[in-house]
Amino acid sequence: MVIAAPASGSGKTTVATGLMAALRQRGLRVSPHKVGPDYIDPGYHALASGLPGRNLDPWLVGEERVAPLFLHGARGCDLAVVEGVMGLFDGRGESDFASTAHVARLLDAPIVLVVDAARQSRSVAAVVHGFATFDPRVRVGGVILNRVGSDRHEELCRAALGEVPVLGVIRRDDAVATPSRHLGLIPAAERESEALAAVGRLGELVARSCDLEALVRLAATASPLPDGPWSPAAELHGGPDTARTVVAVAGGAAFTFGYIEHVELLRAAGAEVAVFDPLRDERLPEGTSAIVIGGGFPEVYADRLAANEPLRKQVAAFDGPIAAECAGLLYLCQELDGLPMCGRVPGAARMTDRLTLGYREAVSGTSLLTRAGERYRGHEFHRTVVEPPGALFSEGGGHGDALVTASYLHLHWAGTPELAGRLLTPPRSRWR
Repeated sequence: MVIAAPASGSGKTTVATGLMAALRQRGLRVSPHKVGPDYIDPGYHALASGLPGRNLDPWLVGEERVAPLFLHGARGCDLAVVEGVMGLFDGRGESDFASTAHVARLLDAPIVLVVDAARQSRSVAAVVHGFATFDPRVRVGGVILNRVGSDRHEELCRAALGEVPVLGVIRRDDAVATPSRHLGLIPAAERESEALAAVGRLGELVARSCDLEALVRLAATASPLPDGPWSPAAELHGGPDTARTVVAVAGGAAFTFGYIEHVELLRAAGAEVAVFDPLRDERLPEGTSAIVIGGGFPEVYADRLAANEPLRKQVAAFDGPIAAECAGLLYLCQELDGLPMCGRVPGAARMTDRLTLGYREAVSGTSLLTRAGERYRGHEFHRTVVEPPGALFSEGGGHGDALVTASYLHLHWAGTPELAGRLLTPPRSRWR
């Protein structure tokens, strides 16, 4: 089932994460998914379900891969919960492309609409009616009312909704709030025990506030999908044998943004993936042949990253392939907010008050992963700038050479699986 809402801030993450935790507590194996490019919500989904959180984004991977990626993640599970993004019909630009409604149509899945009932009563019914009838291709199977103030408030909302199934009523509860910062929620990996406790509270909240049996019955009404599951091995088309290649992937609190399919593609190519923490580890994993540094919040940990001089120097001197996105770009710069970083790419990075956010369609220059003139669909999400910005991509800037691709552009390798092969077999000969 798809958990959607009329707008951001209505309670989708509360309901979706709590529902995953509550159903898991009842012995169900729940597959967690998130519409769009978001990295943070899937971290909480993973804690709630015990499985990797996965993204479903038609813009990043193509419409044709959404259902196969869903089936790949949901294999062996009893039920799948898909958390939407923004309002139900909010997509890229003037269309609903890459919206929650778009993904629900691609999956032919029923929708549970989470409505923030604060400061309204009968008007809830008008909101639900509008969303249920706006596009006949999507099916709103029921409503969860959030932030209901009292028994009387609930009675008024239910009476106005009439025959619309009310699958849950969640009372106002500030105790379940999740801390946030300048780019949204704080990633679960940064909070550890606090995040686990928060997810536990969300599970208890949903379990006592929602009709879990009715929700499971609604999910069972989803139509079978004709597609087969996505296969990372098949995407590689019998790529090179890299059985002894060790790919070091940055992790820890500073680098929490990454798609699990990247790791699955690398492993399918025969690589060994070893996670390292630039905040704590003074050396790269033994035998490292390539490095992947994804997104996150290095600006929050700049002092600790700078203090780990042994690792910074090793990365700077590393004579192998490096793929870096956003936070990874900042880490490879000469400095971040005046503190020394790795110096592997030219430029100084700093925090700003300006948010850069949105989908991008970019033309690339030549680098480790890219070839001149190729077009890529990606996403930007940051409040930093790098000077000089670089021009590897027409959108997202960045720097590249024979062994490095580093930019602000977040890419989903399931949409461009050849990138995994290029990381593992860099064409040095073309650059000599």
